[in-house]
Amino acid sequence: MAASLTSAVTGYLKHLALDRNCSKETVRAYHADLSRFCEFWEKEFANEPAGRTPLSRIDKLAVRAHVASLHRARLSNRSLARHLSTLRSFFTWACREGLVPVNPARGLPSPRSPRSLPRALSLAETNRLLDAEEDSAQFPERDRALFEFLYATGLRVSELSGLDLDDVDLAGRLVRVAGKGGKERILPYGEPAAKALSAYLPGRSVRRDAACPDPGSEPLFVNRRGGRLTARSIARILKRRLREAGLPEKISPHALRHTFATHLLAAGADLRSIQELLGHASLSTTQKYTHLDAARLLEVYKKTHPKA
Repeated sequence: MAASLTSAVTGYLKHLALDRNCSKETVRAYHADLSRFCEFWEKEFANEPAGRTPLSRIDKLAVRAHVASLHRARLSNRSLARHLSTLRSFFTWACREGLVPVNPARGLPSPRSPRSLPRALSLAETNRLLDAEEDSAQFPERDRALFEFLYATGLRVSELSGLDLDDVDLAGRLVRVAGKGGKERILPYGEPAAKALSAYLPGRSVRRDAACPDPGSEPLFVNRRGGRLTARSIARILKRRLREAGLPEKISPHALRHTFATHLLAAGADLRSIQELLGHASLSTTQKYTHLDAARLLEVYKKTHPKA
C-alpha cells in the first residue's frame, strides 16, 4: 500500500530525531513547516485529508502552488526559502526510501534573501547589559550568571538551557556542551562568569531542594520553581534586562553569541579557533564575522580618514 502524506511526514520526523539525532527544536521546526504544507494540500489542492492522500500524488505543481500561497501570506524571502528547503529535504528522504519516484521540490528556485550581518553589541553595550540592576528581578544572581555565561562561552541559547550541573567543571572553569547533532565540545569561561556562577549556585540549590526535583536531571539554570529554565524564558529575561540597561529590546539572546565571536575576532583570535568554540561544522559559517569586522573598520575609516 502506498504511503500517505501524513504517514510519510511522521516517518521523516522520526528519521530526523533518531537517525540524524536532530535537536527537539529542529524537529519541531520541520514539523511546523510540513504541517503547513499538509494543511495547504487539504484545503486548496486536494480537498481530502492528508492521511488518505498517497504521497506519490504530490507533484511539482503542488509544491510551487504552496510556495506561492506562502508568498501571498507575506512571508519573508528567508521564511519562504526555509519552507522550500524543508520540502526538498523531506522528498529527498522519501525518494531514498522508495516512497516517491522523483523529488517534486527539486529544481524550484529559492527566493533570494538579503544578506544581513549579525547584530553584535559593542563592548560598552555588553558591559551595560551585564551590569544592569533590575529592581523587578526575582532571581538577580541567576540573571547575572546567565548572561555572563552566554557572553563568556558563545553558547546557543538551546545549549545553555540544556546544560546540567555536572557539565560544568567549576575548578577548571570548563563546560562540556552537546551541540547540534550531538557533537560535544569543551569550552573555557573566564573569571567574571565563574564569580557570577558562584554567587548564583546557593540560590539554585535552595530552589531545587524546594521543587522535589527529578533525580535524573540537574539543570544548571533553573526557574523560580526549580525547574529547567527554557530558551523562551531566557529571551524574556533578556528583554527585561535590556530595558533596564537602556538598550534596544529587539536584541535577541543569539546576539550575545555573535558578540562573543566578534569581540574575539577584534582582539586577534583566528577564525579556526572561533569555529571550534562556536561549534560550527563549516568554517564558511564562521567567516561571516570577518564581514562584520570589516563593516566596523569601514565605519571607522569613513569617520577618520581625511580622504574618505
